[in-house]
Amino acid sequence: MNIYERLTQDHDTQRDLCAKVKDTSGDTAERRKLWEQLRKELEAHANAEEQTFYAEMIAKPDGQEKARHSVAEHKDMADLIEELEDKEMDSPGWLVTFKQLAHDVIHHVDEEEEEIFACAREVISDSRADELVGEFEQRKGSEFEQV
Repeated sequence: MNIYERLTQDHDTQRDLCAKVKDTSGDTAERRKLWEQLRKELEAHANAEEQTFYAEMIAKPDGQEKARHSVAEHKDMADLIEELEDKEMDSPGWLVTFKQLAHDVIHHVDEEEEEIFACAREVISDSRADELVGEFEQRKGSEFEQV
């Protein structure tokens, strides 16, 4: 497995959780549980991805622009997560904000898979892409403990 396959696994989980949260309503135990899973997944994934995959891309001049763009999108999503944490789950505003977050997540993971990975393959060697999986796994595990 290489880093692209590993990140895509997380992206599939994120797509699935976004869809499941959208199918809930009100301040229910199900919504709270799914939201907490998604929030932790997004935060741990983004932090680990920035510290491994994007750090590797930023170190290469030809990877910097795309990596910085993606890191900026992570920040935008983190802001929406913070906003959701401050809202009542049964308010109409929560669902509106969540739908924006879900849209941004899907846009981001699609863009990574379609554009960012192509750029990364040009600046990251195949052997390094394989090595990054272990580094990503370790960082993500540490991040999960903190979020």
